[in-house]
Amino acid sequence: MKKTVISAITTALVVGAASTTFAAANPFTDVPSDHWAYDAVSQLAADGVIEGYGDTTFQGDKNITRYEMAQMVAKAMAKSNSGNVNAADKALIDKLAAEFSDELNNLGVRVSNLERNADKVKWNGEARYTYTSTRDKSATKDKVNDDELLLRLEPSAEINNHWHVNARLDASTDLAKDSGNDNHGSSQDTDVSLKRIYADGQYGTTNIKLGKLPQQLDSDLLFDDEISGASVTTGKDLKVTLQGGRYDLTDDTNNTQVANVVGANGNDTADMASVGLQYGLGKLDMGASYHHLTSDNFKNYVGYKTSGSASDEANIWAVNGKYTFDHNVSLGGTYAENTEADSYEKAGSVELAYKGAQPENQGTWGIYTAYRHLGQNVALDPSYDGAWAGTKGWEVGTNYTLAKNTVASLKYFNGEKLDNSKDAEKLFGRVEFKF
Repeated sequence: MKKTVISAITTALVVGAASTTFAAANPFTDVPSDHWAYDAVSQLAADGVIEGYGDTTFQGDKNITRYEMAQMVAKAMAKSNSGNVNAADKALIDKLAAEFSDELNNLGVRVSNLERNADKVKWNGEARYTYTSTRDKSATKDKVNDDELLLRLEPSAEINNHWHVNARLDASTDLAKDSGNDNHGSSQDTDVSLKRIYADGQYGTTNIKLGKLPQQLDSDLLFDDEISGASVTTGKDLKVTLQGGRYDLTDDTNNTQVANVVGANGNDTADMASVGLQYGLGKLDMGASYHHLTSDNFKNYVGYKTSGSASDEANIWAVNGKYTFDHNVSLGGTYAENTEADSYEKAGSVELAYKGAQPENQGTWGIYTAYRHLGQNVALDPSYDGAWAGTKGWEVGTNYTLAKNTVASLKYFNGEKLDNSKDAEKLFGRVEFKF
């Protein structure tokens, strides 16, 4: 670790808590006043965090030892204990103290077990409001409006240098009904569910996931869900993914065909095995995958093996590609087909996107336009917020970062149902507060 890196870290800890507005006079002869780090180095020296060398030099490009870094952390800790730092700087000091706890103990600086583990558990999440207005001319009620509030928590805990445990917990409520839904048809004040919990291991270029984990292949077009099982992904530019487990068909929220027949044969899940290749280098990204699912429920799907005996399998192959022209414009497409289905067996999407909202950068924005064709016997649960399974048509959308970690999105889909060619339309709006 170099001193230039340490300066950047400790500046956030000390300069923000400095008692003076401007940096003090710089005591180092090798840091001129026009150097990018001049103010930071001067302030760190004034606060006693860094001392330099006896010849009045700083030697910012010289490697330092962990012991030397621990000495600087100890001085930052002393400043923190005096109460002259804000909460964000105190959190950074605690992380550094946990990292260099052994060296600090050798220096006689006490670091408690709580401080040692302060950076091992991280919490991310979001609170969001979503409004949708769906018009389906083939439905009994051709217009449905929904308002939903959702709180999502995503903790991650470090086990060791290779393994983490990740989880996702969602709590949602339907504002129109002032209730949630427990996925079995009964209403309750709030629907709270553990969506994911899995161990995530990294060994070089090989990643292993075990538990209830997000789908690793074709999550946009086909499966916006989790799988209970395991996945292995290995490779750098060319990645190979193997995935297997149980796929819960009741997780589907968009495909009414699936929802109506699920459980008809006492089996709400499908056995699932997948393999995929993904190649990414420079501006080009492309891949292919194959999925095999088995469930008695497939026998009840409309348009599923109408000739001959009904099939309890889904054999789905998919291809995808994306080209990024520059930092702002990208064109991507994906296509999939279920060879076991006689109808509604094809799905595809082509999307042109410009920029995109970045939650950490206020004022950033993006727009896109897309054409989607989502056959419901292959696109079992697509993730698109506009088009849904069993429809085809055009979708446009935009997003904008209103303030740091606050993003607003607006999307509109206009098309038709695949089974009867009647109009299908959706307006989607969302505001997300990320933390």
